Amino acid sequence: MQERTQITLPREVQAGSGLYIGHLGRLIVHPDVKMGSNINLSTGVTIGQANRGKRKGVPVIGDNVWIGTNAVITGNVRIGNDVMICPNAFVNTDVPDHSIVIGNPAVIHHRDNATESYINNRVDL
Repeated sequence: MQERTQITLPREVQAGSGLYIGHLGRLIVHPDVKMGSNINLSTGVTIGQANRGKRKGVPVIGDNVWIGTNAVITGNVRIGNDVMICPNAFVNTDVPDHSIVIGNPAVIHHRDNATESYINNRVDL
């Protein structure tokens, strides 16, 4: 199925309810990644491992997180709840709750209800 869809989402990935993958196409998630509920993944997203340095490891992603096209999240970082990671963002640092992340390097902006009207297949927590 991975060859047909170009989605690499190993069964070892821990994900809560409400995981939504918007389209077929390149999507790569490291098997040790932990994701909360109501996660939206767009085409071209990579969530991967850093192999050295203080951020060695894989991300932990909170609840109600929208991840835009071609965004990259790498290393032992925590992505908070209610976070929007904009298309093409490169995230290798912790992101607090209620944030919007833009750019490369990532710039973090506080925003209450950051993912309002963005989360598909939302499951009430």
